[in-house]
Amino acid sequence: MSSSTNDKVIFRHILFISHLSIVYSVLGDADFDYLAAEHETMLVKFYAPWCGHCKKLAPDFETAATRLKGTVPLAKVDCTASPDTCGRFGVTGYPTLKIFRNGEDASSYDGPRSADGIVHFMKKQAGPNSVTLRREADLEAFVNHFDASVVGFFSGPDSGQLAEFLKAASVMREHFRFAHTIDMTLGLKHGVDTERVLLFRPPRLSSKFEESVLRFTETITTHTLRRFIRDNIFGMCPHLTNENRDKLKGQDLLTAYYDLDYLQNPKGTNYWRNRVMKVGSQFASQGLSFAVANRRDFVDELEEEFGLGSSDGGDLPFVTIRTQQGFKYTMREEFTRDGKSLERFLEDYFAGRLKRYIKSEPIPEKNKGPVKVVVAESFEEIVNDPEKDVLIEFYAPWCGHCKSLEPKYKELAEQLYSDPNIVIAKMDATANDVPQGFDVQGFPTIYFAQAGKKDQPKRYEGAHEVKDFIKYLKRESSHVPVVSGVREDL
Repeated sequence: MSSSTNDKVIFRHILFISHLSIVYSVLGDADFDYLAAEHETMLVKFYAPWCGHCKKLAPDFETAATRLKGTVPLAKVDCTASPDTCGRFGVTGYPTLKIFRNGEDASSYDGPRSADGIVHFMKKQAGPNSVTLRREADLEAFVNHFDASVVGFFSGPDSGQLAEFLKAASVMREHFRFAHTIDMTLGLKHGVDTERVLLFRPPRLSSKFEESVLRFTETITTHTLRRFIRDNIFGMCPHLTNENRDKLKGQDLLTAYYDLDYLQNPKGTNYWRNRVMKVGSQFASQGLSFAVANRRDFVDELEEEFGLGSSDGGDLPFVTIRTQQGFKYTMREEFTRDGKSLERFLEDYFAGRLKRYIKSEPIPEKNKGPVKVVVAESFEEIVNDPEKDVLIEFYAPWCGHCKSLEPKYKELAEQLYSDPNIVIAKMDATANDVPQGFDVQGFPTIYFAQAGKKDQPKRYEGAHEVKDFIKYLKRESSHVPVVSGVREDL
């Protein structure tokens, strides 16, 4: 290493230490390996200055770095200035977050990207994969935690099952808390008389409606232990947060939203949760899961997805159901303290008597233009008309590509206006629920729903010129299209 490079590394090392006292460090090609190797655990953000998502993440990343000072260092690498480092670690998009251990790329960071989420996630990364427990006080302190705990009890340091447990902990430490002991007497209080793994649910969620400690009875492997934790960690009625929402919302889920606060008011928080559990236990075998959540954490989602304002329900919980299919229901009756209103709501849900909540703009009073305006409430009537071939654009009012498409799409509709069998339509996907079967991740997204095959909509992947749309419709339509008033042969 040259003298100038040496001086540069020393300077950046000083900069690194001083930055950590404020926020985080800037690393690059010249010093990444040297400095990253000094830290047992480090979170590194690979970014580009022009990247919009990177700019959005920056304040949360900085806040997290400040809060994690002294626990886990955070650093960033500008990939436009240090392409060698970014290329070496396979960075192809921005921002990319990776966890390094002693300078080695340990894993991609797949946790939440809010400041709170980063702090919560990275605190789990500090220290060993599994905490060693030596005394009963250590065990009590470990399981008395906001999150669930997985604890293994083993006969000695040479136990084969301990080795498998530690291997599993190294793989799953990003998501769960692990500890172990080789003093079997620590487990006597919990009925452990042979090598065993116990799952301790958080004390704050303790309830008479379910067990707080669960026993893992299979042979330990990463696969079997992961499955056991996944199937049992949340329990009957978990606390839904922004950090675990993706895991919980992959199922039919009833959620009660209220002023939940386990830090300041655990008793009041569990008052309503216990009522949800009492009623929910009557329907436990029917495939619906339950959760409680702090309404303040989901204000935007509740307003956007369910039309519920922050004042709805007052001090009482308001209740929603969202199914895996995307169907949504809201309990309009006031949540009574005896739970009877929730019981009636669930009886109506399972009996199919509830009307789905659909976010929709009003149906237009006039809709005579060449491009038909569709809203969620009119989607079935217009797009799923069994006699019509329908090309529908899902757009966003702010989308530049949608605005560029608009005159061409209108010209297409004008050329096909005299055809009674084809409908050219559009729907604002930001103001209306998009029905199941139409996967809209960006704008514009265009689908074709053929007459007689409404359960098989096809995404349009062609160019956005009028001639390309017409060529596509000639090929896909169930009827011969009439273009510009003249019926054309296929």
